Amino acid sequence: MAEVFNWQLNRMMQYPYEESRPIRQAAAIFDTNKCIGCQTCTLACKTCWTSGNGQEYMLWNNVETKPWGSYPLAWDVRELELLGPQHWDGDTYGGKTIFEAAPQGERNIAWKPTDMDYSYPNRGEDEVNVTLTSKRYHLKLPHDMWFFYLPRVCNHCTYAACLQGCPRQSIYKRPEDGIVLLDQERCRGYRVCFEACPYKKVFYNHTTRVSEKCVFCFPAVEQGIQPRCMRNCIGKIRSFGFLSRPGEEREDNPIDFLVHIRKVGKPLYPQFGLEPNVYYIPPIHVDSNAFLTMLFGPGCLDSIEAYKKAMNGEDNELLAVLLLAVSTDQIIHRFQLKGQTVEAWNEKGDKVVSMPLKVPTVERTPYDPDLNVYRYNIT
Repeated sequence: MAEVFNWQLNRMMQYPYEESRPIRQAAAIFDTNKCIGCQTCTLACKTCWTSGNGQEYMLWNNVETKPWGSYPLAWDVRELELLGPQHWDGDTYGGKTIFEAAPQGERNIAWKPTDMDYSYPNRGEDEVNVTLTSKRYHLKLPHDMWFFYLPRVCNHCTYAACLQGCPRQSIYKRPEDGIVLLDQERCRGYRVCFEACPYKKVFYNHTTRVSEKCVFCFPAVEQGIQPRCMRNCIGKIRSFGFLSRPGEEREDNPIDFLVHIRKVGKPLYPQFGLEPNVYYIPPIHVDSNAFLTMLFGPGCLDSIEAYKKAMNGEDNELLAVLLLAVSTDQIIHRFQLKGQTVEAWNEKGDKVVSMPLKVPTVERTPYDPDLNVYRYNIT
């Protein structure tokens, strides 16, 4: 096992391969405060990528209702139970990662879902009208009166468990953008990747007998266009772009700004040790700090406070970056706040966005003399 640096854990950790970061990392940030659980992203991905035979159960993109929902069933609870005790010493993770906690002879701890675990994609979603058979250590009775939606895609991790677990080396991470892909011609369907991924975002096709996973819509990304699930988000919760290497962050890069500068974007279960590259702005209405810290790490409470300041008009620069989410189909590489207007440019330097921080309100007179009608909606 090699020693690599995981900046999300703020320490060195064990991993089967030497550290090899891409030139830049394709990454996304989801604002959980704006997600309405409409599943438009899920259907956009489903119709684009997984509408064939053997893909019926595959949801490369799905939206879960936390703390009750999960797909496959109880995936996170089962992985956390295998991982054992976890604790943070300030911003440094003091527990073991899935690689460091692996039994002798294994590369990482892993839970392998059964077909039945994928049979109930709506179990626990939005309501609690049945008893969940799996343990829920973070739940209590009477249950708290809150929930939030958690969109999930493949995290295209820096230290991907699926990649290091594959005995055929059919999974690889592209050096130009860090997207993790699977070569189906090399795959023999051993399903080691399916078991190794703690986020359970690798799927097995029973018809073709090879594994499949989210490809981050790389054909579109190569053309400077955002992935389909990102640009179809009607809640405008998703920001997509490229994350710079640690120590090379740019303040005018929206993704760097949200993750490294303002630090409002937090990884999902960073204690797994994979350094995932899909980040989340934690929900501001959840009154369980322990639950949020378990999901997003120790910096989530500071993230919430920074987010509140932006929403209250105390940080216009952060507000400007948040407003850029799904404002264009093109990938934004640079932004600038000019007064009360935010502007953004693509990789070629073409301006693709220019929008005000606050849309002006225009009030019309109720009576229109030209049409001789009264309007009821005048604002």
